[in-house]
Amino acid sequence: MIDQPIINNVSNYYVDVVIIGAGAAGLMCAIRAGELGLSVLVLEKAAKPAQKILISGGGRCNFTNLHISSTAYLSPNPHFCKSALSRYTQWHIIEKLNQHGLTYHEKTLGQLFCDQRSKAIVNMLLEEINRHDITLHCNTEVKTINHANGRYNMMTKRATYSAPRLVIASGGPSIPKLWASDFANRVARQFRIKNTPFSPALVPLTLPEFLLTQCKPLAGISQYVTIHCRDVSFTEHLLFTHRGISGPAVLQISSYWRKGDTLSIDLFPGIDIQSDLKRRRETNPRWTLVKYFSQYCPDKLAHAFVSLFYDNQPLQTFDDKAIADIAELAHNWQIKPAGSEGMKKAEVSTGGIHPDALSSKTFECRQQKGLYFIGEAVDVTGWLGGYNFQWAWSSGWCCANEMGAEMGAEMGAEMGAEMGAEMGAEMGAEMGAEMRAGMGKQIGEHGSSTRKSKKI
Repeated sequence: MIDQPIINNVSNYYVDVVIIGAGAAGLMCAIRAGELGLSVLVLEKAAKPAQKILISGGGRCNFTNLHISSTAYLSPNPHFCKSALSRYTQWHIIEKLNQHGLTYHEKTLGQLFCDQRSKAIVNMLLEEINRHDITLHCNTEVKTINHANGRYNMMTKRATYSAPRLVIASGGPSIPKLWASDFANRVARQFRIKNTPFSPALVPLTLPEFLLTQCKPLAGISQYVTIHCRDVSFTEHLLFTHRGISGPAVLQISSYWRKGDTLSIDLFPGIDIQSDLKRRRETNPRWTLVKYFSQYCPDKLAHAFVSLFYDNQPLQTFDDKAIADIAELAHNWQIKPAGSEGMKKAEVSTGGIHPDALSSKTFECRQQKGLYFIGEAVDVTGWLGGYNFQWAWSSGWCCANEMGAEMGAEMGAEMGAEMGAEMGAEMGAEMGAEMRAGMGKQIGEHGSSTRKSKKI
């Protein structure tokens, strides 16, 4: 049931599970919990649910990737994500789309996009929310949380919500215009749960002023490159912007980059510039250096790259050592970014709840029973290309699945104890009746024997 808040009618809600955050992870968690028969209530600060899903992939929603692997995730515990990713896989979310009649197509590197665009994914999730009678309150910001007598109590302007289980699915602070914040870490600090400050990831990088002056004319130009940082590399497109560099290759490496790090960029991956340049010097000695590089990149990029290091001379003027130097620069252009464009442009964030504080099976805090963190709230960050959505689907589903199993076990134990007590009472009553009957019979026989002896 999707509901808008009525501020003046303050009431109390008592459910099995409260989920804070109606993004991909929170909605998937709610759906699975509802499937298992739990009463669920989802609280969302924004006016509408699933805002990040709607804008993802330019409105097309890159909802998963065919090549999901734990190696595509950054985390202080690289093994933490393995359990959830193996229990709810990319094939499960693909099957869910199939069940709703949605279709998809693959782009580069296994990226899957919904043909019916992002809105269809959101509608799919909300249809399942309604099917399982899950209550969703938007425009509802949680002001305080306390834990007493085995229940979590959430205060809002609208109402007080109470449940024995609380799931934090509020994500990280990337794209703050969509109401994103560090709420998860604030909750963690309240309950003394180990956490790491959030940092922007999958974010464009800015260039120092002297380099930006040279590169500004390149804004809008893209080049297929290999980019290296901290023993990690990606081969995809780099895009020059008015503030620095972006594009898939840069967004990927930004998750590993730290301020002060130098990037190494191979502008011509797969081409042996040294050998090729020597060959061209023999066959086309009057070609200029710019004309040579223009074979493999846009003219503007060729001009800018050459002007940074060399005069635009004919190839015949360069000896073998100069050609070796040119090739080294072409394959290993080193730049030191000034910074990033921050959370406002970051697609996701690193940081959040430290995996060591959580169970990788249930996502429950090890030191705080009944408190769970899922999705981007956890310090697990995927590559560009549908990996972070898959982490949201997987962590949300697995968390709810284990909650359902635990509640089922608790109910079974209670029923067993109750049945045991009833059986014990019945057996006790029966044994008592038999004992009383037996004792009565013995007493009667004894009395009869006594009376007979007196007659004698």
